[in-house]
Amino acid sequence: MAEISYRRHRFPTVVIQHAVWLYLRFRLSYRDVEELLAERGLDISYESVRSWVLKFEPMIARRLRQVRPRPSDRWHLDGVSRTTSSENEGVELYER
Repeated sequence: MAEISYRRHRFPTVVIQHAVWLYLRFRLSYRDVEELLAERGLDISYESVRSWVLKFEPMIARRLRQVRPRPSDRWHLDGVSRTTSSENEGVELYER
């Protein structure tokens, strides 16, 4: 898989990735992301955030889909213990 290129952008890669992550992860508006970045001392317009999301979101989503582990057909059960007190009758506790 080809590496995502952030060349020819004014801001560092970390800033662009963080802005896109904020927008996608928390479903904020572009202006909300702009305000959050302004609180950190970054003067970035919401239009820049919008263009970054439109440009990088498909590549980031594709990469995440490829990295996600496939579900296994084997089951795993954590340790189970039954409670003995009468007030918690039938309650199962799961230990990790």
